[in-house]
Amino acid sequence: MASALCMACCQSDVEARFFTASSLVMRLRRARDDGRLDREPNQVGRAGLLVIDELGFLPLDTDGARLLFQVVSNAYERQSVVFTTNLEFSRWGSVFGDDQMAAAVIDRVVHHGRLLRFRGEPHRVTHALMQDGGAQ
Repeated sequence: MASALCMACCQSDVEARFFTASSLVMRLRRARDDGRLDREPNQVGRAGLLVIDELGFLPLDTDGARLLFQVVSNAYERQSVVFTTNLEFSRWGSVFGDDQMAAAVIDRVVHHGRLLRFRGEPHRVTHALMQDGGAQ
């Protein structure tokens, strides 16, 4: 759904950026190491839509969580942000390694946000090429 939304933005000439949470953090670390951290969040923030996919799939260390928090803070009330995650808000503290930082991110997300919860089998499971044929 998030990638389809990105595609729709691009087809409508609205700039969109799609990152996994871990790839965005790696990009921000590289920017910091290269002395470009002051410019990189602005680059990411130019897009009308920012998608951060797989939040919580891989844990963030404290440094990575702070970098991601900076992006979310910069995006607040300036651009649309979509997070994809399998984690309920109560578990975001484990992602960010800090309950207060997670609460600050959640506060920004829910202030103007909408929560979409998808139920049922994941699309990849129902459309998998490998199906259980019942062979034993």
